[in-house]
Amino acid sequence: MKLKKKIFTVIFGTDTPAGKAFDVVLLTLIVLSVTIVILESVRSIRETSPLFFTGVEWVFTVVFTLEYLLRIYSSPNPVKYMTSFFGVIDLLAILPTYLGLFFNQSTFLLTFRALRLLRMFRIFKLGRYMAEASILVKALRSSIYKITLFFGAVLTLVLVLGTLIYLIEGEENGFTSIPQSMYWAIVTITTVGYGDIAPATVPGKMLASVAMLTGFSIIAVPTGIISVEIGKAVKNRKHSGKRVCPGCGHDSHDLDARFCKICGSPL
Repeated sequence: MKLKKKIFTVIFGTDTPAGKAFDVVLLTLIVLSVTIVILESVRSIRETSPLFFTGVEWVFTVVFTLEYLLRIYSSPNPVKYMTSFFGVIDLLAILPTYLGLFFNQSTFLLTFRALRLLRMFRIFKLGRYMAEASILVKALRSSIYKITLFFGAVLTLVLVLGTLIYLIEGEENGFTSIPQSMYWAIVTITTVGYGDIAPATVPGKMLASVAMLTGFSIIAVPTGIISVEIGKAVKNRKHSGKRVCPGCGHDSHDLDARFCKICGSPL
């Protein structure tokens, strides 16, 4: 039990020198493993030394497997950890390599292997140090209805523009259907401009010009909505006088509270 507690302190703890060192080493391994996966996706690099990538992949897989097993062993509630978000991510980070022993990676597993990139999500565990993240969450929640209404208006505009350009240009100019024309409208008002479909008539070009100018106006709307809500959240927090948990971001603590009522982290 003493060894189990010590392992738990190192792996799950962040307020001890050993725990901080473990997080730094783990973060370094995650970045290296993701870099290897990215380099392996380049054919010219992969073909020069395929055995190297295979060996390195197995080294990282064994290390992350050992870490996963130690987390299960030292966790006070192993089932809770295994079914948690990061527990599932930790499992998915090592699972594809083992599945490659039984299935042909050149078929469906070739796509499934991309799940190894989910190792990078472990970096988001650093979010427990960012109590300010709760401000962003509150701002997004407060603005969800406004943004939904905004996107509804944008979809209506896309439908109108798509229908008009379909009637103006017709199938002979590439606008074969209203859905295809709506795709053109989306590309145009977002100022992406792929150029795979373009109006050929003067009225069509005039409508495209209106869509482009409108696009410049509507792109800034979601940013403005969220920015206003972030400002409100920051202002409310300053006037609330309540302490914020550095672990989970909960901000409904009394001024004399010493520990978080949600996760137990020191305040």
